[in-house]
Amino acid sequence: RGSRAGSPRSQDGSPHHPTTQPLVLRVNGITLDCVASQTVQNPKPLIFPSVSDTIDLAVSHGKERMDISIKRNLVVPEYFNPNPWFPPYELRTSIFQEAMQDVYDFFFDVNTTLLRRGLPRLDDMLRPAAMSGIISDMLTTRIAAHSQTLTENRYFNGHPDLIVKGIYANDAVKAGTEGIEIKTTKKSGGQVDTHGARTQTMCVFVYDVDQKSEPAWARNPMIFTEVYLGPVEIDDFRKNPRGELGTRTATLDAAGIKKLRAKWLYLVPKNALMRNGNDTLAQKRHH
Repeated sequence: RGSRAGSPRSQDGSPHHPTTQPLVLRVNGITLDCVASQTVQNPKPLIFPSVSDTIDLAVSHGKERMDISIKRNLVVPEYFNPNPWFPPYELRTSIFQEAMQDVYDFFFDVNTTLLRRGLPRLDDMLRPAAMSGIISDMLTTRIAAHSQTLTENRYFNGHPDLIVKGIYANDAVKAGTEGIEIKTTKKSGGQVDTHGARTQTMCVFVYDVDQKSEPAWARNPMIFTEVYLGPVEIDDFRKNPRGELGTRTATLDAAGIKKLRAKWLYLVPKNALMRNGNDTLAQKRHH
């Protein structure tokens, strides 16, 4: 591609593109020299950030110096079910892959910015319920953005979260049937509480957050380990007992959760995960 007038050129006359963009960061009085771990020669225009899956930081504190990495998780296409079940809404695996990667990219970009300002990662600042809610809302938004048939339910706290475009007036419904309910949980296997038993298409994303590794800036990024997408019915649920101040909830019973797990969409194999000594998960580099 052509270069702008006055742009630097290499000895052979071709445009010169810098391969690194060093950053000098200051975190809690500590100076960090930051450089992208992988770069691209003569890069093409990109829609997504051009930084690779890690940023290497050389940290100087007095006479001590250490190298750390801020990591960005990558969704691995091979971990998707080769024969997935989809509701009749013109869906495909790539829609979920792109939505999940959008979430990974968001946390990577935000946490890098927070680190530059000497603040904790977003993962560490949020309470578990808030973290789950943000991930759920982001997945709902991004699946809608990548889908040609689904849109966000514009009814506040309406059900389901994603509805088929044009089915309901103003794309808003309090309790509809055509769409997908998005749930997120840290419970392996996808067991999640709902506000009531109903016939629906449910999509459950299981994730893990590292809040124990030290130092905090070297913690593993949030990771999706399981995704389930399938139809469930009222009889698949059991009602949970509640106290005087409790909220009524329902959860898939043993047969119901088995039914949902049979419709797995994305599953990171156990041999592709590393469980650290502090009982947090990290995804091994995929080649």
